[in-house]
Amino acid sequence: MLKNIIKGILSTQPHEISCDECFDELDRFTEMVLSGKSAAEAMPLVQDHLNRCTDCHEEFEVLLSALRAMA
Repeated sequence: MLKNIIKGILSTQPHEISCDECFDELDRFTEMVLSGKSAAEAMPLVQDHLNRCTDCHEEFEVLLSALRAMA
């Protein structure tokens, strides 16, 4: 656990978004992924947050799976 905390501190970026900000953009990010667009390039702060935050990444995966199932 301590390793993860230190890794998180050392990988902090000058520009980051919070979980709330990520959640606000998650639907748009997911729609881009589903349409084959490069969401990571278009929304790098969201991608960075998803790479760092397990909770938000799980929300993204659930949303992505649900939308794929509906398609």
